[in-house]
Amino acid sequence: MDQNEFVLITTPFKDKIFRLAKRLLVSTEEAEDATQEVLFKLWSKSSSVSTYRNVEAFAMTLTKNYCLDQLKSKRATNVPLNSDHDKDFDSELGKNIEDLDSLNWVEKCLAQLPEQQQIIIQLRDIEQYEYEEIAKIVAVSENTVRVTLSRARKTIREFMKNVHDYGIK
Repeated sequence: MDQNEFVLITTPFKDKIFRLAKRLLVSTEEAEDATQEVLFKLWSKSSSVSTYRNVEAFAMTLTKNYCLDQLKSKRATNVPLNSDHDKDFDSELGKNIEDLDSLNWVEKCLAQLPEQQQIIIQLRDIEQYEYEEIAKIVAVSENTVRVTLSRARKTIREFMKNVHDYGIK
């Protein structure tokens, strides 16, 4: 496979790789590094990439594994995770302060979810993957994906309800 073929194959999902990495690693710089690392791994396996039925799913699996490895190594060395919010993203949404506030609360809630729920929410609700593709990426059954997604959404819904109701019943 030559460079042009590789670019044609990877360009459609390069941004998805970045968004998943950003969701897991929080830091924009670390997400960019993860994206570059995953694309490098794909390039180094370019001779066998064409044998994969779904290169995008393979790339997302590589991204998930790379990011989880990065997080584990940070925890092992007790380096705090960077929790700076992406200012470019904020400025785009700055027109509506209430929406931005809700988005920040959802981000906080997502950050508190277990890793698997974060990944599944990212892949389904943000990246719009099908349940079958998510099951392959995360290496669980489709039913497990549905249950995990339902639980994650319920947790977010309850969290947001408490935030907006201010505990008033």
